[in-house]
Amino acid sequence: MGFAELVSQVNSWVWGYFMMFVLVGTGIYLTIRLRFIQVRLFRHAWSLISGRWDDPKDRGETTHLQALSTALSATIGTGNIAGVATGLVAGGPGAVFWMWITALFGMCTKGVGAMLSLRFREIDDAGVVAGGPMYYLRSGLRAPWLGWIFALCTAVAAFGIGNMVQSNSVADPLSGYFGTATGFEIGGVGYVAWSKLVIGLVLAVLVGIVIIGGVRRIARVAEKIVPLMAVLYLLAAIIIIILRIDAVPAAFAAIFKGAFSATSVGGGVLGYTVAQAMRFGVEKGLFSNEAGLGSASIAHASARTKEPVREGLVSMLGPFIDTITICTVTALVILTSGLLGVSANDGAALSAEAFETGAPGVGMHLVSVGLIFFAFTTMIGWSYYGDRSVYYLFGHRGDGAVRAYRWLYVLLIPVGATIELKLVWNIAGIFNGLMAFPNLVALIGLSGVLARMVRDYDDRLPTMEPYRKGHDLWFLTMWRRKRK
Repeated sequence: MGFAELVSQVNSWVWGYFMMFVLVGTGIYLTIRLRFIQVRLFRHAWSLISGRWDDPKDRGETTHLQALSTALSATIGTGNIAGVATGLVAGGPGAVFWMWITALFGMCTKGVGAMLSLRFREIDDAGVVAGGPMYYLRSGLRAPWLGWIFALCTAVAAFGIGNMVQSNSVADPLSGYFGTATGFEIGGVGYVAWSKLVIGLVLAVLVGIVIIGGVRRIARVAEKIVPLMAVLYLLAAIIIIILRIDAVPAAFAAIFKGAFSATSVGGGVLGYTVAQAMRFGVEKGLFSNEAGLGSASIAHASARTKEPVREGLVSMLGPFIDTITICTVTALVILTSGLLGVSANDGAALSAEAFETGAPGVGMHLVSVGLIFFAFTTMIGWSYYGDRSVYYLFGHRGDGAVRAYRWLYVLLIPVGATIELKLVWNIAGIFNGLMAFPNLVALIGLSGVLARMVRDYDDRLPTMEPYRKGHDLWFLTMWRRKRK
């Protein structure tokens, strides 16, 4: 067995049924212990990102919205387009239902990680924040060696899943826009390879401009790009779904039927089982929102607030926006197109084909542009996760190590754009999965601390007032009027 095959097998083991059971099981346990906090305080969480609850006197580097945007920048990526399509092909329509279940409990898992990050974060004299699982593993659970393992795995995984995989996802489709230039060759390297290198270099410059400025610049860019790209993608998908509104009831019926019973693919041939739907739905849901891995809590630790529970509630919105909203509309575009089980395409190609059938001449370009922006924001979000991990690993020498890490991160972007990534993807997947184990140990071990924090916040919430006058997000205002 070669090295590549061995790495592939290890990656399959790490991301097997046991990992999915532990991740979802932890979410269920915490949800019950915290009395379905993601449901009880869902509306309050949306109110928090309106800006009314941001106290400029609190310590931190970003607002609630900026912290959420930074975390979403790392999770809203190729998984929302390519991952959903792959999950549907492998697990059938029922996979969507299990994505929802994963996201529902993942909201709690992700939120409590942010709470602990705020509770145990460190802020230096210059106001620079450092937080995340490594800090609550060290200061909360008193297990610094687990914090070191988490930080190492995160720093390595960022080069793969957050960097080279993303730049390749952009360069691959974009190189096709420039044609093939048959016969073009320089130094034995063909036109397509050169175009991918140029695309990678442009990406490296753009990412470098953002990440060299640290989390404040990353947050400012993410705050502008993430909501815009998410809204535009959602609008385009919803328009296509409305144009196929007659097929929507059948799509939902297929989702619920496929979640609990075996279904067939074309010609009556048995295609999808309940086990397949569950496995690929959970897997793609976790790949999309990263709930339980602990990475997003690094971004949320930078929030300007003295209320850890408050930032945890903001963090809970991530899986809802990422998986329940964006992944669902992608799935509905594919399911209403009638291409599932018919088209030979998979991944992003299937999503592009489904959008193209709904908006001829536009849909394929829309998916390509979406992939570019999703991949770009993922790169800048994961760069912050990596550099905070390096800062933790190197202690008082962390500043110099972080600068070196950022430059290395930028330099590897064009490398990722030009190479075959199967091995890199598998190595990154292993380290990405290994991040989850120490994080879940901390979440379970500190669940008593979490319960006390949430209970204290629940007791004080009725008397709390926002810091600024004004209105909540418009749909919360409408909801409140309707209830009155």
